Amino acid sequence: MPPATTAGPPGFAEFVNARYVPLVRHGTLLTGDHGHGEDLAQEALVKTYRAWHRLHPDGDAEAYTRRVMVRAAWRAGRRLWRREIPTGELPDRLTEDPYEPRDTARLVLAALRALPARQRVVLVLRYWAEMREQEIAELLGCSTGTVKSRASRAIASLRRLDGPLAELFEPARVD
Repeated sequence: MPPATTAGPPGFAEFVNARYVPLVRHGTLLTGDHGHGEDLAQEALVKTYRAWHRLHPDGDAEAYTRRVMVRAAWRAGRRLWRREIPTGELPDRLTEDPYEPRDTARLVLAALRALPARQRVVLVLRYWAEMREQEIAELLGCSTGTVKSRASRAIASLRRLDGPLAELFEPARVD
C-alpha cells in the first residue's frame, strides 16, 4: 500500500496559493469583516476541494469558489444571529494613526458592514464584481426586481449624511 500524501489533488495547492488573497478580499467585502471574509473563503475552498475532480483542469475553479462564497453570504442574511459582533475598538492599540479617521477603505468597509447582508452582497456583486443585474439575479436565485430594490435601498442607506461615509463626503467649510 503506498504511503498517504497530504498534498491533495493535483493543482489544488497551486490554485489556493495563487488565489487565496483575492478570495479573502472578496469574502471581506461580502461579509463586511476581514475575519468573517477569511472564514467564508476557507469554507468555500473546502467545497472547491471536494469538487476539484469536476473542476480541474477544464473547469473554472475560481468562478465556482466565488459562487459558493456569494451563496453562503446571501444565505447568512437570513439568519437572525450572526455569531460574533465586530467591535469598533481593538484592545491594546500600540500607536494612533493620524490618517485612520480619513482612511477610505476603512470607511467603505464600515459602511458596507452597516448594511444588511443581502444588500451588501448585491452591492459587492454589482459594483465590485461588475456583474449585471440579470447575472446577479440568476446567481442568487431571485428576480431582477429584487436585485434592483436591494441595490437601491443599499445606496440610499450609504447616502445618509449620518452614516460611516458622511465625514468622507462632507462639504468643505469656507471661512
